[in-house]
Amino acid sequence: MSRAPLLASSLGAADGGVLAAVVVLLAVSAILALAETGLVRMSKARARALVDGGHRGARSLAKLVENPENFLAPVLLLVLVCQLVAATLVGVEASRLFGALGVAVATLFEVVVIFVAAEAVPKHWAVRHADRAALFSAPIVTALIAFPPVRFVSSLLIGLSRLVTPGDEEANNAEVTESELLALADVAVDELVLEREERALISSIIDFGDTIVREVMAPRPDIVAVESATPASAVLERAMASGLSRIPVYNRTVDDIVGIAYTKDLMRALQTGGDERPIVGMCRPAHYVPETKRVAPLLREMQAEQYHLAVVVDEYGGTAGIVTLEDLIEELVGEIFDEFDVDEPLVEPLSESEYRVSGKMAVDEVNELLGTDLPVGDWDTVGGLLLHLRGQIPIEGEHIAAGRDVLVAEKVQGRRIGSVRVVRGPAEPHPNGEKVEEQEHAT
Repeated sequence: MSRAPLLASSLGAADGGVLAAVVVLLAVSAILALAETGLVRMSKARARALVDGGHRGARSLAKLVENPENFLAPVLLLVLVCQLVAATLVGVEASRLFGALGVAVATLFEVVVIFVAAEAVPKHWAVRHADRAALFSAPIVTALIAFPPVRFVSSLLIGLSRLVTPGDEEANNAEVTESELLALADVAVDELVLEREERALISSIIDFGDTIVREVMAPRPDIVAVESATPASAVLERAMASGLSRIPVYNRTVDDIVGIAYTKDLMRALQTGGDERPIVGMCRPAHYVPETKRVAPLLREMQAEQYHLAVVVDEYGGTAGIVTLEDLIEELVGEIFDEFDVDEPLVEPLSESEYRVSGKMAVDEVNELLGTDLPVGDWDTVGGLLLHLRGQIPIEGEHIAAGRDVLVAEKVQGRRIGSVRVVRGPAEPHPNGEKVEEQEHAT
């Protein structure tokens, strides 16, 4: 008697029911595995975008991703139950039909079929089609976790997981970080979704929130100001010569700025014969901001109160500089040049390892553009770093080591460092701030 008729005679209706149960369990396991991958890969931002796009199932999806631990435990539990029950049924049936050999066959079936059909295939598809997988599975998972027995068991599991792995609740619910947002923008540029200029603007907006007024202001030595007793005609000539529409007015010293002179007010005074009147009677009130104020709220303040220039004061009440609306906008969109500005390059390459940079250029910008490793500290600019390392006003041509790089004071104007030559050093860094033995002095 052949083996096939014996096998056929031994199979009954109950065996068909077991086989059908195994198929259903594997199908449910595959759907849940797809749901697990699709939902875990879905970010809150992407879910909100799908809701805004009016996709079917997006609202259920957005609710699920707001708190992933509410769906992850029940989904994993149901996947495990389906696979274990399916494997047990296959093992029992194979052992009854084939004996000891059936156990080996069942093990092979469980490893290959269950892994491929219920794990690898659905998860691989969900990785390639994350949005479709999440939208498809969100209503199903929502219904499952709302089922009372599943909700009860999953609540116990969530409570147990919190006891075993305690953590900061706020950290777990953190939104997308700045670095993640920039990484997403980089991916969007690579996939031609964003232009490089848009990526640069996103980076500028993020940096804008961390920038303080001291980093963008015109410093005190660059302030063009007039004494309060100066005649209006002389002030207008000064404004026209410097290409400014607003000039600070001070009493005795720049530390006592009492107002701002507007050129349109001066022109009106000339038309009415008041060109020899002291400017103090024509200036408008000045606005004052601390040098540590962040530029983002300052921009909103300038918009709300409708002023374009503010006097920046230091912690001792002295004038540290002035900041304009144009300075703030340039932090977002880059330098804005008009007919009165002299377009001097902030960075000028001299060779593969040497660059000439403006002394007022920020240290972090130099590091980002040139790939240098200049130290960052209480100073903001390359000139400030050179003064810190030297301990006094350097001589033109003097070399100072800064980490693995070397700074050369190329142009020194009085007490100000106009330009600095940056020489990128070897991979092995010098001691920070060590002065190079051989110094060149200007002849």
